[in-house]
Parts: sequence; C-alpha cells; structure tokens
Amino acid sequence: MPVSNSGTTRITVLADSDTRWKWGALTASRLAGEGADTRLDGRLLRGRATPTVRQLEEVGVRADSLREVTAVEFLREVEREAPDVIVLALVGGAVQAVLHGLARIAGTAVSSAGSGKRPVVVTGYVGVVYEKLADGLLLRHGADVVLANSRQDAERFRAVYEGVGADASGVVESALPFLGGTAYEKRDPNTADPYTVVFAAQPSVPDSRAHRTYLLNRMVQHAQLHPDREVLIKLRSKPGEHTTHIEELPYQKLAKGQDLPPNCRLVYGNMGEVLDRTDLLVTVSSTAALESLHRRIPTAVLTDLGVREALGNHHFIGSGCLASWDEIDAGYSPEAAPEWVARQGVAPDGTYEKAFDAARERVASLLAQHRLPPIAPYYSLTTAPGYLPGILARHHLGPDGAPLPGAPAADREPGPVRQAVRSAARGAYRHGVQRVAPVIRRMGEL
Repeated sequence: MPVSNSGTTRITVLADSDTRWKWGALTASRLAGEGADTRLDGRLLRGRATPTVRQLEEVGVRADSLREVTAVEFLREVEREAPDVIVLALVGGAVQAVLHGLARIAGTAVSSAGSGKRPVVVTGYVGVVYEKLADGLLLRHGADVVLANSRQDAERFRAVYEGVGADASGVVESALPFLGGTAYEKRDPNTADPYTVVFAAQPSVPDSRAHRTYLLNRMVQHAQLHPDREVLIKLRSKPGEHTTHIEELPYQKLAKGQDLPPNCRLVYGNMGEVLDRTDLLVTVSSTAALESLHRRIPTAVLTDLGVREALGNHHFIGSGCLASWDEIDAGYSPEAAPEWVARQGVAPDGTYEKAFDAARERVASLLAQHRLPPIAPYYSLTTAPGYLPGILARHHLGPDGAPLPGAPAADREPGPVRQAVRSAARGAYRHGVQRVAPVIRRMGEL
C-alpha cells in the first residue's frame, strides 16, 4: 500500500460500538497487508453504544491512539491533519453524515488553493445484511470503497446502486475480516475433553421475554439430557454495557431464576477463543455462525421460533444448517451445503487470505492518485431534501455538511468537569435505554 510523506500509511477507524470497532480495526489491518508500515488511530463515536474498556480488550485489537469523539470533533480533527485512509465502521446514518462532512472539507481545501488531497474512505457492514438493504446501502454511498462480505452481497449491493442510478464502482467483494482460527477436527470420543455445545447469544434476537426464556430453558434441558456434554451460553455484554443492538433482557438476568445444571454455564470472552473448544455452535442468526462455518464447525441455526425475516435466520435458507432443539437433543449435527457457504465469503477451502486482495488493490490505486474525485453521496438536497437534513442534524451538521452553531468544540481536550459531566450523562442515558425504557414499553402493552 502506498504511504504518506511520513513513510507510514496512517489509517483512522471511526467506530460506534464494540463489534464495529472489531470490524473496522481488523478491516484496516487486512487493507494494509502483512508487514506494512502503518499507524492505526481509533476514534469511538460518542453515543449509547460506545464500548467500555472491557469490551475493547475482549476484541483484542490494539490502536496507536484511541479516544472518544463526536462527529463534529472527528471532522475537525481530519480538517487539521487528514489520515491517508478512513474506515467508517458506523451505522448508516452516521456514515452519511461523516461523508457529507468530509465532502465539505475536501471542497473547502480545493477552493482555498489547497492540494485537494483527501483521505480514501472505506465502509461496509459488520456481518450478515438481512434487513434495510436499500436504506443502509444508500446511506453508505459516497465512500470510495463499500466492502461486501461475500459474492452474494456484492451482487446485491451493485444491483441496488445501479437500480437508483448511483455509481456502483465502489462496491468491492471481500469477506468478514475476523474469520480465522484452526479448522475443526471431529472430537475423539476417547478424549477427556467433553463435547461442547455453544449457544451464541444475540442482544436483540429474539426480543421477547417469552422467547428468550424459552431458549434458555432449552439450553438447560439439553444440558440435563446430555450430562456428558458441556453447554456454554456465550454472552455479548455484561449488564450495563451496550453493543451494536440494545439488549433489554440479558440472559444473565433471566438465568438468575434458574438453577443451572453444573454442565451449563454463562461465558464471556473472545468468540474465536470460545470456538477453539466448540463441537457444535447453536444460534438464532448470529454472525458467529459464519465464523463457525469458516472453521468447519458443525453449526445449527434454530428454527424453533420460526424462519422469519425478523429473526434474521431466513438468511440461512439453503445452508443446510437450519435445525430445532428437538433435533439437536436427539443428536443431530448439521452439515453445511458447500455451494451456499461458497457464496457467503466464508471460504473454508483455504482461499480466505486472498479475499481482501481486490480491496487492498483498490485502496492502493486510490492512494496513488494525485487527486481523488469529490465525495458524491447519492443522497443530496436534490435527491432527498426531506430526508438528508434530519440525518445530518442528528450529528450537529447542517445541510451543507458544516457544523451547526453550538456543535461540540474540538480545539481543546475536555477538562475534568466536562469529562465527569459526559460520563454521568452517558451513564444516565444508558440506564434509561436499558432499564427504564423497556419497563415503560411493557407498561404500555398492558
């Protein structure tokens, strides 16, 4: 990858949750390539899902610098000293806001007789894209590179862009950057290690108490039926923490009323390390299923609550992985369909390391250009005058991408009082989202 004048390629990742930080930081590493001289700066977009220190440590990715910012603070930082590459690991609306802010900065540099040199902007998705396809994609349009995690996604992404008359040249097929680990070998029944079933929990799927309690009961039942097996419930976050999605009913809370058998327990930790000891992964629709399939681990996507778009398990139709707890209790271990797996960017055939070649080449060619074309998102005041201003305003940006009056300043580090106020406000907001709001919603349903 070409480097800046300093001799080091500077990559900044802006992320808004623990999973998106994991995706963004590992994507940056894949784009740089092994042995490249790079500097990775992490910026965490301040909000309800800003990851905690524990969550960042669990991801296991280290940055040369890491701090929280608002969108306006980030843009002002880029305006002062732009990196070579920016990876936007954000929800779609935030991506669109930052793109318009970056477009304004680049336009201002050109009009003021500057070099007009701007960062290469990369974005994409953390996992399976099973909802809001058009909405999410169009909010990401304008980035130089929109990464698709599979051949299937690349085809769908291009079809959406071309269907609305938008440039689709930025769509590049790659894969999820966090796949890896040793391939699964069928456990020797004579070994002392127990057969391990891992349930990959999700924060918001399913979303009802009845369905989440049902799943917990089935895990307990499976452990009781198979005392020789170990049943691990892999959790995403501890109480009070947030992930990409809100978890109103964490399994830790539901399990307090359960007398879990000794071979059934809750676990945290890096998903890759948990998969190292997994013989069967069970989930409703977690991206962990793709990590498991990449390693050839038997993977069951549950049908107990139906195969429905709302659950996301409809994405696995044709995979050969759909199964129920009754079948799992009876000893069923699914085998994935090779044709389906090949289209999902999982690449258990050893070609995974080449999955990022096209993206790496695309970024390198853009970095080599003397001047990049203007950032031109599909959404503008011409195409979406009733939609775009609201998206930008959420991040304190005006319709032209400039900071609104009263937007947070970034010309100084926050003092102790400001930091304390921010911390208290975030804590109060997260408490309201996770504790108070669900109660109000349930009262409204009475």
